[in-house]
Amino acid sequence: MILDDNKQPVKANNLGNIVVKLPLAPGAFLGLWRNEALYKELYFQKFPGYYDTMDAGYMDEDGYLYVMSRVDDVINVAGHRISAGAIEEAVLFHEAVADCAVVGHEDSLKGHVPLALCVLRNDVNTEEESLKEEIVQRVRENIGPVAAFRKVLFVKQIPKTRSGKIPRSALSSLVNGKPYQISSTIEDPAAFKHVEDALKMQLK
Repeated sequence: MILDDNKQPVKANNLGNIVVKLPLAPGAFLGLWRNEALYKELYFQKFPGYYDTMDAGYMDEDGYLYVMSRVDDVINVAGHRISAGAIEEAVLFHEAVADCAVVGHEDSLKGHVPLALCVLRNDVNTEEESLKEEIVQRVRENIGPVAAFRKVLFVKQIPKTRSGKIPRSALSSLVNGKPYQISSTIEDPAAFKHVEDALKMQLK
């Protein structure tokens, strides 16, 4: 099933939390090694009566399930749940962008708005302001105005784990001026300092 954060089913084609009604089928994992309390807390506390997959997705009118991203990849923009991964995909369609990470930036009106951290290709000579406008337009065309996407920040490097994953929680805390921890799995911890410096110079 697809439930919203208030544990209510969502309509077809609406992004929500993917959960599985209990009891789980035979063969499902029965616990965490020597930590039964954490097992119950992580997977069964948020949605009582359901197993929380911690994935976000939607179901179409025919009952087909679409897994879109992890729950922490979802940005809540004025009540609309927007996939950070979908915005990243739209941004990466721009030929000038080599890499991208999208996180929620706190906004007094909408709660959060998407902020794209972009690494440009080495051969790009276009003015940054023009590129920002083009990237914003690209996202509006692919995702729609509901994403309220307007903020683009150019950085030299995006922090990633050694396996290539984006540490969204730490990045989100960084861009919102909150304390964050750099995991031991981060490939280059100095990348966080690059983002901090770029924020001070570019973001208003």
